[in-house]
Amino acid sequence: MTRMLRDTLENWAGEVRVPHDMADRALRRRVRWTPVMASALALGLVAALTLVVSDLGGPELTVRPASGVTLPARPSPAPTDVRADTENSPPARLVAAGRMAVSAYYTTHQEKIAEDRSQLRRTWSLYEPSTGGYESTSFAWVDVAPGLQVAAVVQGELMGRRLGIMDMNTREYLKWFDLEHSVASVAWSPDGTKILATAYSSYPDVLDGVSAPDGTSGHRVDQASPSRTSPRTGYYIVDVEAGTADFHPLPADDADNRFNARQDFGWSLDGSLIWAPLVVEPGKVFYTLDGRKHAAPEGERYVWGTGHSATSPDGRLLLGPDGMPTKITNVATGEVAGQQNVLRLQAWADDDNVLALGCAGQCENEYNNGLVLVSVDGRRLTQLTPYRNTQDDGTWHWVLTPR
Repeated sequence: MTRMLRDTLENWAGEVRVPHDMADRALRRRVRWTPVMASALALGLVAALTLVVSDLGGPELTVRPASGVTLPARPSPAPTDVRADTENSPPARLVAAGRMAVSAYYTTHQEKIAEDRSQLRRTWSLYEPSTGGYESTSFAWVDVAPGLQVAAVVQGELMGRRLGIMDMNTREYLKWFDLEHSVASVAWSPDGTKILATAYSSYPDVLDGVSAPDGTSGHRVDQASPSRTSPRTGYYIVDVEAGTADFHPLPADDADNRFNARQDFGWSLDGSLIWAPLVVEPGKVFYTLDGRKHAAPEGERYVWGTGHSATSPDGRLLLGPDGMPTKITNVATGEVAGQQNVLRLQAWADDDNVLALGCAGQCENEYNNGLVLVSVDGRRLTQLTPYRNTQDDGTWHWVLTPR
């Protein structure tokens, strides 16, 4: 009976909260328990806890009971070497430079869903430390935490209501969160302890028109139909170590995003705020973690359309806007520190080098591009991946994560 009771209570512990001082309350009564009384207590606990579980409403819960996991430590010091794979597209080996790495990538395919509509499907591949390469997955979305030790994955084809935490070294799942609302993207906080999951009532990546046989269409592959409003409904803040997932309703702002049905949330650089994208200046609107509008964080500058800092790690330099040649300026004086013969500056590798979008040849075709490492003065350029045509259906897209 004692073993049965222990095993049963352990199972219940994952579903309900038991007062932390329950044992102390029983001991303070100083009652001499007999086997009959112990059996009666067990039956009473069964009845009481059954009522609690019944009242919880099963899968309709927005907040799961706390049963978190201990996350593996980030490597210290983090590696800073340069790794390239210019032979394979997508890459077969880890691509990294300085403080950043290609932690995952996805390929895109357009699928016809009606005579005049298609949808964009992503197929994700995830870095696998044991082999040094990348492994294809079946998840709807993937994001890797800073340090490349754990990944957040959304189970499903296009969206899903199950969010998993994967140990990237063992490929084991540390925890699954069952969500009430479907989510179509996830993003780790800068400290790698929380996840921001954006919820939608329907899949946001539906496009006007259907691709031609060569993969071209009337719209860019990643541009959603301007005739639709965004189906975004809100977001979850998932605290992995606490084991909680709190939902906050926050519909999309279509007044400033008429051409952007996918409006995923991202984190501020220090993780104290979240932001939603805008297709107009200033490019982001900020909110507190509970969904109240907030002023932009003072001093934070971002690479357009991303959560990467435009300011160098030492705070001296600032990445400029897209367009060949790009430029980097001095934060204090505004003077140009260097120009680079690339299309877009994407993320700082270190204080003197930047991961960027470079293009083949003399850039006769800006869509024939790849990942490069370029110095601030523009004199050193190292190709990290082969060039690929981003207009082709099935092209691949990298995801950069701090190492």
